[in-house]
Amino acid sequence: MRFTWKHRRCETLAVDPTPAGIAQAASLRAQVKQLIKLGVMTDDKYAELFPSSSYMLSGKTPTFGEYAQIWLDSREIVDGTRSNYKGTLNAYWMPHFATRRIDDISSADVRRVVAETTWTSALVRRNARDKLSSVLESAVKDGMIARNPVDSIARPRVAKKVVDPFTRPEAEAVIDHLYKKLTGLTRIYACYFEFAFFTGMRPGELMALRWEEIDFKGRSAHVCRIVVDGEVKDRVKTKNHRHVLLNDRALHALKEARALTQARSAYVFAPARMEEGQDWIRSDSTAKGYFNVALRALGIRIRRQYDTRHTYATMCLMAGMNPAFIANQLGHSVQMLLSTYAKWLNSTSDWSELQKLENQPIGTKLVQEK
Repeated sequence: MRFTWKHRRCETLAVDPTPAGIAQAASLRAQVKQLIKLGVMTDDKYAELFPSSSYMLSGKTPTFGEYAQIWLDSREIVDGTRSNYKGTLNAYWMPHFATRRIDDISSADVRRVVAETTWTSALVRRNARDKLSSVLESAVKDGMIARNPVDSIARPRVAKKVVDPFTRPEAEAVIDHLYKKLTGLTRIYACYFEFAFFTGMRPGELMALRWEEIDFKGRSAHVCRIVVDGEVKDRVKTKNHRHVLLNDRALHALKEARALTQARSAYVFAPARMEEGQDWIRSDSTAKGYFNVALRALGIRIRRQYDTRHTYATMCLMAGMNPAFIANQLGHSVQMLLSTYAKWLNSTSDWSELQKLENQPIGTKLVQEK
């Protein structure tokens, strides 16, 4: 609920966001505004109305550390994101600003910390700058400060990650090698990489995929969860579930996998040797134990497992498939797809475009012969 008193404009109430809870908050807000209007709001009265308030009731503006904690606690974000924010704030900003009043932090102060910090990369620096800005922007909206001191600090430019897909022959060679070399339950890793190369699903999505989400008749896989930091989360990166249509190669991988895992695990790609409490494949075992080994044996340059996703995207583009369809399969926006894979999108038509020039007459006929 929002109101203005001693430059403070916000309180968080421990009530449910139901009609009854909203009515309770509205009634309390009306009472607060009336007390402020009559000039009878005191610190004691404030403490009576808001016994769980995290703000300093002595009339002082909270410190950056106090406000940042309130801000973080109020955010509806997943645990991984919360830990990321907390880690960044603690590493770069709390040592300098934790005990400073939030309205006492200037752009010059932020600029000094930025200049004195040894940043491991431009990306780390930009992420730290953006997280501080988010906290202070909320402080502006809550009436704690007049302006965001981070606004005048430029965001560092970050080089875009290089997309490094495998070629179709390389992908086929890896898949063929794994099927030939792996035996018994370890063949599941051959299935895993065939499915990865021909669906473009993220590694975390592949690891969390369950048999109940496979529709063989409809030839689709429902992508609705992901493995993050060793735990299965009932969400995906973009927060939007999607159905991935399965081509013949993806279906082949699933049919091979069914005999290996369906009877012993809910997960499609259960590891050959399951550990207690975890019956999905671990990314480190697939990379070090199988994927990288195959690449070395074939003399193929080592790349990330994530590049199987890029391989699928570029193969689809090179085949002339509709970008909107590809984006939907990958869980991308069309804009993201086009910006990420512009090189491959262009290459499919580059020579035909150049041919238009070749087909034009050379020179201009100025005089018509009689």
